[in-house]
Amino acid sequence: EIVMTAMHNSGSALKHASEECKNNREIVMAAVRQHGKLLEFASAECRNDPEIVLTAVQNHSWALRHASEQCKDNREIVMMAVQQDGATLELAGDTCKNNPDIVMT
Repeated sequence: EIVMTAMHNSGSALKHASEECKNNREIVMAAVRQHGKLLEFASAECRNDPEIVLTAVQNHSWALRHASEQCKDNREIVMMAVQQDGATLELAGDTCKNNPDIVMT
């Protein structure tokens, strides 16, 4: 409860949270809703969660940099990032980089 309050007040609290909190889906989701770039401090498991990563990317396209390789090849996630900033295509996985629909976005 204290950590959730901290996340709502300042998503950057995730940077200083325990590993357990960085792996808590609800806590990480609250943080990336505020600041997508905070995906960097989430656990590997959370950085592999398509819903968390999509939320982060919606908030900050370059959060894709901290996503798992699997999420970097997720069409929906990469499309969201590229629609905001075409340069984020450089972060995408090979499958997405070779997808004409994404490249032409």
